[in-house]
Amino acid sequence: MGKGPAQQAPRRRPTSTLWHNLSEAAERAVAQHRRCLRALVPAAPEPEPEPAPEDEPSGSPWPTGHRFADRTRSRHAAVHALLEAGHSLRSVQRQLGMAWHTVKRFSDAAKPEDLFTGQWQNRTSVLDDYKPYLDDRWNDGITNAWKLWEEIVPLGYKGSYQRVRAYLHKKRTSRRPVTARPPSPRTVSGWILSRPETLTEPEQLQLKTIRTQCPELDALTRHVRSFATMLTDRQGERLPAWLDAVRQDDLPSLHTLAAGIDRDIDAVTAGLTLPWSSGAVEGHVNRIKMLKRQMFGRAGFQLLRKRVLLA
Repeated sequence: MGKGPAQQAPRRRPTSTLWHNLSEAAERAVAQHRRCLRALVPAAPEPEPEPAPEDEPSGSPWPTGHRFADRTRSRHAAVHALLEAGHSLRSVQRQLGMAWHTVKRFSDAAKPEDLFTGQWQNRTSVLDDYKPYLDDRWNDGITNAWKLWEEIVPLGYKGSYQRVRAYLHKKRTSRRPVTARPPSPRTVSGWILSRPETLTEPEQLQLKTIRTQCPELDALTRHVRSFATMLTDRQGERLPAWLDAVRQDDLPSLHTLAAGIDRDIDAVTAGLTLPWSSGAVEGHVNRIKMLKRQMFGRAGFQLLRKRVLLA
């Protein structure tokens, strides 16, 4: 005679699944606060200014190599060379293919730097509001221009991809000091998920520094360790209080985990309380599914039955 509803064992969420879900939520939380990880990297010294080229006039607003500045200098030199050779403004206009007013403006300028005013100088850019974000992502090691362009478009950027690529190209080709990179979010989440006594002394010091610099990651560490105590000591009755404490902190990834636990609260409480586990049964089910996928379309049920029994 089968068991009635009152005699059935309560459904139990495997503890391995619970810990796996918590691990993923913790890594997402650390990634959302990756700026705090820079506290582990000493501040880089200010780079020394590059010496100005000898042939560049003092006080020039544009350095040699700027395409607008170089083009202006070359046109200015060509106009004045023809004028000094005795050509008229109309003759210079025909030979250089320039508008007469442009030739007149170049001829009136004693040096090309007198022409470095107007729309190109100190002009604001649609990218200016997004440069701090690009700088942060660049410091995180994300240097792909297309990926960064895709990230700032949802933030409201209306400019072109070429503008982002040009800005990153300038950063890529500029001289900058070699600095150590902060640890990755996965590394830091591994420290948080590990037993404190298993961490090396440098890892403990770095985790302590991060917790001091970031209240959110400090709260994350406390919640993870509290959950680990519930799991190892079978203290499922503490789960409601743990969920309430999680909701008090600004940790969206843990809020998502807490919402999932609420939807299956009885099974999770049983998993944190009861001593037995369904992990072995789930392992057998996964093994049978693997055998079935291996034999799909190649053999019949009899061979599958033998493989399952003999395995």
